Amino acid sequence: MPLPSEFHELAKRVNNWGRWGGDDEIGTLNLITDAVVREAAETVTSGRRIPLALPLQQDGVQTGVIPGRVNPLHTMVAINVEFFGPGTVATSDDVVTMGLQAGTHWDGLAHVSHSGRLYNGRPADSVTAHGRAAFSGVEKAGHIVSRGVLLDVARALGVDRLDGGHAVTPEDLEAAEELAGVRVRSGDIALVRTGQIQLYLGGDKQAYAYPSPGFSIRAPEWFHARDVAAVANDTLTFEIFPPEIENLWMPVHALDLVEMGMPQGQNWNLEALSEACAEQRRYAFLLAAMPEPFVGGTGTPVAPVAVL
Repeated sequence: MPLPSEFHELAKRVNNWGRWGGDDEIGTLNLITDAVVREAAETVTSGRRIPLALPLQQDGVQTGVIPGRVNPLHTMVAINVEFFGPGTVATSDDVVTMGLQAGTHWDGLAHVSHSGRLYNGRPADSVTAHGRAAFSGVEKAGHIVSRGVLLDVARALGVDRLDGGHAVTPEDLEAAEELAGVRVRSGDIALVRTGQIQLYLGGDKQAYAYPSPGFSIRAPEWFHARDVAAVANDTLTFEIFPPEIENLWMPVHALDLVEMGMPQGQNWNLEALSEACAEQRRYAFLLAAMPEPFVGGTGTPVAPVAVL
């Protein structure tokens, strides 16, 4: 089924193709300037560090529904081997096989295409089995360090966790912004809490996956208007699932990644950060979320840390 006119109208309104030149491969990460990072560093007052990544383990968030996106398979390939003879220093080594987007991760700009195109008008068939992503591979993202702002939608709406049918709207984001007492600005990374990850942390990954709250198709316009550099949340699907418009699958992915060129993150654990921000009554912080530089990757694991 072709994408509806409503989608194409939204796509035109949030499109950033050519904004940073025809050769650009990093999209909204261009908004994280040196000045933005300096100002982000000024938010640090206590030095308290809060990790936001889920543990990488075989019993991870993936349910097997997405082919090939396997949870980490961790294997020891050497255990206390004395390579240089008996009594010498011994080493142990291990390997991991996993989907790059299996756990806490960033989606790169080559992760999604629509109408035969990737971000900045690049052809979708530039992603190949052997060449991987020829354009906007996740290694191009480089360093992702900026001011993070927690938009705690669940807390702002007075619940521990949004229900599975809740589509996060611009109005929800503004309610969370009002709770935070901080206005999201150019170059920020918005972390949007729904509370959905509580289900996975409680041992029910099927319920975590489906049904899931997530972004409404209206949310990308809000992020575009605020010139947000990247967005992450605490769900498996990022956008509401099942979709709010029947048979329109992954429209928010397409608007964010293809049209805006905005990286998005999933499976971020924002629970401890939510408690800390509420306790300290501050919702802006320094966020370090460095992508692993897999050349030609369409996504990457990340171990983000919020520094208060």
